Amino acid sequence: MNDDSSIARLTDSLKAQAASLRPGDRLPSSREIVRAHGVSPVTVSKAVARLVAEGVVTTRPGAGAFVAAPPRPRETDPSWQTVALGERVVDEAPLTSILQQPAEGVIPLTGGYLNPVLRPTKELGAAAIRAVKRPDAWSMPPRAGVPELRSWFAGETETTQNDVLIVSGGQAALTHAFRGLAAPGDPVLVETPTYPGALATARAAGLRVVPVPADGGGVRPDQLAEAFARTRARVFYCQPTLQNPTGATLSLERRRQVLAVARAAGAFVVEDDFARYLTTTPPPPPLVALDTHGTVVHVLSLSKITAPSLRVAGLVARGPAAARLRAAQIVESFFVARPLQETALEFVSAPAWRRHRAAVAGELEERRAILLESLRRHLPGVRVELVPKGGLHVWVRLPPALDEAALVERAQRAGVLVSPGRIYHAAEPPGPWLRLTHTAASHRAELAEGVIRLATAYGELAADAHGASSAGRPGRRGS
Repeated sequence: MNDDSSIARLTDSLKAQAASLRPGDRLPSSREIVRAHGVSPVTVSKAVARLVAEGVVTTRPGAGAFVAAPPRPRETDPSWQTVALGERVVDEAPLTSILQQPAEGVIPLTGGYLNPVLRPTKELGAAAIRAVKRPDAWSMPPRAGVPELRSWFAGETETTQNDVLIVSGGQAALTHAFRGLAAPGDPVLVETPTYPGALATARAAGLRVVPVPADGGGVRPDQLAEAFARTRARVFYCQPTLQNPTGATLSLERRRQVLAVARAAGAFVVEDDFARYLTTTPPPPPLVALDTHGTVVHVLSLSKITAPSLRVAGLVARGPAAARLRAAQIVESFFVARPLQETALEFVSAPAWRRHRAAVAGELEERRAILLESLRRHLPGVRVELVPKGGLHVWVRLPPALDEAALVERAQRAGVLVSPGRIYHAAEPPGPWLRLTHTAASHRAELAEGVIRLATAYGELAADAHGASSAGRPGRRGS
């Protein structure tokens, strides 16, 4: 034990000495090290051997030990992978832009989650502490999820516990749904504009994305029927409540029409109910609650209303589709970690859940009002065609001639992040748009300041465009 300690001490000492020298410099001889440190030649030999194994020194027979040169990076040639991977590309750029964290001093008017100051952090922490104290907290959960949590999701969707599968958040639910309900090369219908994460997930599954027009009331049932007839698609993805990015909510009548159209086409509806807990007025019942044929595959996530890392969602399906989705989860990831499921259950079962939802609803109203008033005051050249009844965002139309990409870039230079409208369209966009998020800023004053910075960028871009236009006009000739 003492020998090992002596070797370790000498190794550390020689390593520190080597760090002060240059590559190629010679360390003291073994005899000099023995005298300086009062150790045996065997200890010196073992210490030097350790340094050689670590790549700190090299030895030359008869010459001694020398400081090793830093290892050169190992060069590889991965060009062969281009052929092996094939032509399919997974494009994460739109999601990366939404998930981008702002640099110091930059105000975010984009994002998909509540700002940390709005999250129930303390309450989630208390729920996690209670959850991990349960005797079976670290045991393997039932494959479909903790029964009590599945029952809770069933109550929220007016379905049954047997219909619910617990998955790792809404994005994972979409992955399961697209892969399970369609085959590579199949068409999938989507509202336009729509959530970029759904577009990316569908394309990553090898599906052909086909946009369906929508208006202020959501997707148009007549256009949906035409798209089904033209493409023979078997899947339609939609967000009936506070659609991202427009904020549109399908009326009860239009929900019934959408279900009837999908039923006639023999197709599934993937209902992404991401904003059910972000409404400021009670929304109509979810499509799945109106469905009597197993047409709807429903996604209800807790991440948006709580915190990004509470990756827990209920995936509701019936019949053979449910069996396939359960099988897909087992093959891909086994199950959602039980401590996370138990934490979610503790939180939604406590009074803190209702208090949090009420507080968020009030904050959404206040922040939306501040954003709209700031836009009216500082950016009168833009239009908000639909004021959503809740949600995290406002969909803003820009003047037709304005360069959307240039505005986004210039806004970032001015110290504010915004989402370009282009990423929300499956095909060519009909014009320039921005999605502005009012819950990403830390406080209300910062939200207003973000709009002022955006207005500055907007004004500079408009002035540049006007200057370029004026410079291009022929001057008046003198008489």
